[in-house]
Amino acid sequence: MVFKRAAMFFMAVVMSFAAVFTVTPGQPDVQASSPYDQLERNINAIMTDSSMKSIISSVTVRSASTGEVIYESNADRKVTPASTLKILTSAAALETLGEEYRFTTQLLTDGSLEKGVLNGNLYLQGQGDPTLMKNDLDQFAATLTKLGVKKINGDLVGDDSWFDSIRLSPGIDKSDETFYYAAQISGLTLSPNADYDAGTVIVNASPTKKGYKAKVTMTPDTGIVTIINKSNTVPKGYKNTLSIKRQQGTNNIVITGNVPLGSAGKKEWVTVSNPTAYTLDVFKKSLAAKGIKFTTPSKVARRQAPQSAVVLTSRQSMPLKQLMRPFMKLSNNTHAEILAKTMGKHVYGEGSWNAGLRVMRDFGQSIGLDPAEWNFEDASGMSHNNKVTSAQLTELLFLARNAPWYGSFVQGLPISGMNERFVGGTLRNRLTGSSVKGKIIAKTGSLNQVNSLAGYVETKNGETLIFSVLTQGQKATALPAIDRIATVIATTPKN
Repeated sequence: MVFKRAAMFFMAVVMSFAAVFTVTPGQPDVQASSPYDQLERNINAIMTDSSMKSIISSVTVRSASTGEVIYESNADRKVTPASTLKILTSAAALETLGEEYRFTTQLLTDGSLEKGVLNGNLYLQGQGDPTLMKNDLDQFAATLTKLGVKKINGDLVGDDSWFDSIRLSPGIDKSDETFYYAAQISGLTLSPNADYDAGTVIVNASPTKKGYKAKVTMTPDTGIVTIINKSNTVPKGYKNTLSIKRQQGTNNIVITGNVPLGSAGKKEWVTVSNPTAYTLDVFKKSLAAKGIKFTTPSKVARRQAPQSAVVLTSRQSMPLKQLMRPFMKLSNNTHAEILAKTMGKHVYGEGSWNAGLRVMRDFGQSIGLDPAEWNFEDASGMSHNNKVTSAQLTELLFLARNAPWYGSFVQGLPISGMNERFVGGTLRNRLTGSSVKGKIIAKTGSLNQVNSLAGYVETKNGETLIFSVLTQGQKATALPAIDRIATVIATTPKN
């Protein structure tokens, strides 16, 4: 296995350095000067200032060519990684599923077509594809039309049995459930646009006339949610106080606050409760738009398609190597959790978090990571109970460089200061100075009182270094200090 060979190489390098610096009895203990002395001094200056001294942190910097640790500060301290945990998730997914893996969605029936009537049930069967969109459902409906289907004498059934029925990971707080980053995970789900925030609808509220409610639109249009509009249009110049949130435990989306005339209003990606029902509702609208009707006794249901069902048409997603961009550049939590359950399904035959996280642990151990140094209960990094050390995170980044899928992995990471969303990603508005723009390729992480950054840096000497900065417990954001560390790594020349 490529990773095992890399791990053995890494250990050999470590042993060689140990041999070089072993002190022979009877000789004076002389500390050799390191070419990274200035780098160490500059990072230490940041670590001892007030912004970093009072918080919990773990920092490691390695050579990308040898894996040698050239700087460390509490390198073996476990800290909440936030979304830098996705480095492990993406690496495990590429190794386990393969770069060319595609999610499949199928349309099946257990009936027969006779004179334009499909006598039987119509099944929409998913494998968790986060890139499924309304236009794909429109295409399914168009295919039925080409087959001559005008009426369906049966149920419209959603088969989401590829995954288990647990929709939210343990780290999701009730207060998070309305927001796109905490969408429910289902084997059958839908995205509103090409950001692929599966399990959400885009709700847009815009001003109308003074004293009137805002105009509200949804993308895609769906009857699965109920809009409760309590907003008010106010004169130009007033503060925009619009709030768009789903009531926890319901599919009621409540809109409150003032929207000023002349303003753009507000747009929110809001999660839905029960993505399976949401997908079926939008699909039924696609069928209706093509003139395909259901007979009166028909209903919308959720159950598994029989093995004897016939595939009418299917749709495959983009390959995993291409999905790396929206997943990692935009730090998509839903993609991470879907990939975890998918790995569990493929390796252990169980589309669950328990099985998926087990695959991730197996993967880490197989390449030489220390399982005792990794604690995680989700794949996205949302849980504050997740813990890892900066030493382990940088070791993973070092080993990944020897993997056959490294190109797909690294092209998914955000790039410092690059404006395009699918290039700069979550780093597009950070590290924008001329000395660091485009020089840092790294995964960001952010939770309440947690900030992290881990990846690769091109230095002033043209060398590639690997770094990880993990912080938690801060009252104010640690992002400025983290970016200063990244800047020091990029701009400090060797001695």
